[in-house]
Amino acid sequence: EQLTLFIIAFNAIWIAHDTDANHQEVLIEAEIKFQIAENFFCCFFSAELFIRFMAFQRKRNCLKDAWFVFDSALVLMMVLETWVMTMMLVILGTHSGGFGDASIIRIARLLRLSRMARMARLLRAVPELMILIKGMVA
Repeated sequence: EQLTLFIIAFNAIWIAHDTDANHQEVLIEAEIKFQIAENFFCCFFSAELFIRFMAFQRKRNCLKDAWFVFDSALVLMMVLETWVMTMMLVILGTHSGGFGDASIIRIARLLRLSRMARMARLLRAVPELMILIKGMVA
């Protein structure tokens, strides 16, 4: 669990760096370091979700676990953005220009920021962070 929390924190830092430094609209046009990082995070979080799913004695109980459902939605968005959208662009032989003004891709890029919601898990595991944040805001 500590490794997962570390990866979540690192992913939050990476998203901030990616937002500032990566000016490409789609992953396949980005620098290789951004592609490697996105694929690493997607693989890690997918594997973590699979392991958590397999840990359920009765698989349908996963739908009763709010954190599992929440993480599933985040991983699904991440897989769609990282792998599915990239494969569609490769198969179609297009790039961001193939979508006209690329508004769909811009919306998907904004959805990437929703992955910051994983930080809620980190804040729940380390309540001292929440105290520090509240102190900085006040």
